[in-house]
Amino acid sequence: MIGREKVVNKQVRTYIALVLSMVFWALSYIWFKEANRTFYPLTIVFIRLVFAVVIMTTFLLITGKFVPISKSDRKLFLMLAVFEPFLYFIGESFGLTYVSATVCSVLISTIPVFSTVGAWLIFREKLRAINYAGVIISFTGVIIFILNPNGSLSFNIKGLGFLLLAVLTAVGYNLTLSRLVGDYSPVFIVGVQNMIGAVLFLPLFLILDARHFFSTSFTFSMFRPILELAVFASCGAFILFAFSVKKMGISKSNVFANCIPVFTAIFSFIILGEKLTLQNVSGMAVVIAGLIMSQLDGNGKSLSEAMAFTGKTA
Repeated sequence: MIGREKVVNKQVRTYIALVLSMVFWALSYIWFKEANRTFYPLTIVFIRLVFAVVIMTTFLLITGKFVPISKSDRKLFLMLAVFEPFLYFIGESFGLTYVSATVCSVLISTIPVFSTVGAWLIFREKLRAINYAGVIISFTGVIIFILNPNGSLSFNIKGLGFLLLAVLTAVGYNLTLSRLVGDYSPVFIVGVQNMIGAVLFLPLFLILDARHFFSTSFTFSMFRPILELAVFASCGAFILFAFSVKKMGISKSNVFANCIPVFTAIFSFIILGEKLTLQNVSGMAVVIAGLIMSQLDGNGKSLSEAMAFTGKTA
């Protein structure tokens, strides 16, 4: 009986960790919107990465999870960081300045669908009929979500373009990450890619945003959303999700990620006052249904693990 209670308690802790990670990632879109009222997108990303690097490095040092990177993998880590966080954050952050948090979360949630297609095209991963159907259904849901009844776009085309950049670079990240997940822990990989990402963003920050940043009268309330992004979304959520994947498995954990747009919609309504139409809700439901179908037993283990973590360093 005692042994069974311990198992149940461990399962409960795992589910709590998993749900919390989803909530934190859903809130990340809200926190960015709040930070964007004061700071430019590149400033938010750079400061967030600096905070995240300090936190993640401390965590890796305390847990003793720093490992040497083999010479052959150094180029892969550089490619990884260029895809995500560098290009991915540029696409997502600038996209969020033009569209609502809910729209952003729905479009970003299609990353596994594009990754499934990319794996099929590049690695010739075998897919089942239900995976193909899921891809088609997800795209149908996106069309329902972003189009007006008269066929015109209901959202800013520039914002959609930036978010498409984020989705496509996440696919490149996914395919690169699939070559590393077997040799390094997810937390270590994210820690290293964030370090490289911060270095890549530094010149852009100094050239484009530094003057505005240093001319701003700072208050703690201005930095609070960026701290929340770094502590809870970039670090806390990722560590909790990695813990859940280890305990529960990739497939079961990743299904929960499909709830992020729903959580974002709820928080956007409560915190930001964003509204959803019946068409938006219907499109979101179709997208999530297609996402689940596209991920059912269609990928190899390493690629599935990479897909589970893609887009979640944000």
